[in-house]
Amino acid sequence: MSVDTPRRIVLLRHAKADWPQTSDHERPLAERGRTDAPVAGRRLADTGIGFDLALCSTALRTRETWKLAVQELPERPKTVYEERIYEASPGELIALLNETPDAVADLLLVGHNPGMHGLADILTGRSEGDALARMNQVGFPTAAFAVLTFDGSWKSVEPGTGTLVDFWTPHA
Repeated sequence: MSVDTPRRIVLLRHAKADWPQTSDHERPLAERGRTDAPVAGRRLADTGIGFDLALCSTALRTRETWKLAVQELPERPKTVYEERIYEASPGELIALLNETPDAVADLLLVGHNPGMHGLADILTGRSEGDALARMNQVGFPTAAFAVLTFDGSWKSVEPGTGTLVDFWTPHA
């Protein structure tokens, strides 16, 4: 695959988590999260994107979200559980994206706020339709996702290089 290949990244925030007496990293999904995650998976399937790779935070709520969402996809992509996603800043997430092999055209990143919203906002240089307005209006709620496209190598991903082509939330 050439570095000129158009690339897509989907930023999926974990579904609604519960607040039990446990560490933040080990918070499970709430009932609403267990309902919303498969809905997000079906909507991801509807995009028609065939993910080459999924990078998922090691936090319990992201792993549970991904386990429920991926069942709705026509094909399960290779999944890497990446501890650096947990509590990552947008800059740290960009550095992680820059490490993605150029053989990957379509990447899914399952993570947390404020990182997912910040990353979507920082990467967006252009927007199609009302995707950016909708994202700015509602923020980046649980189980929401943003789809961005860009050209070039993953090493060239930096602020403003993406086009936000879709933004979806389960409770819009």
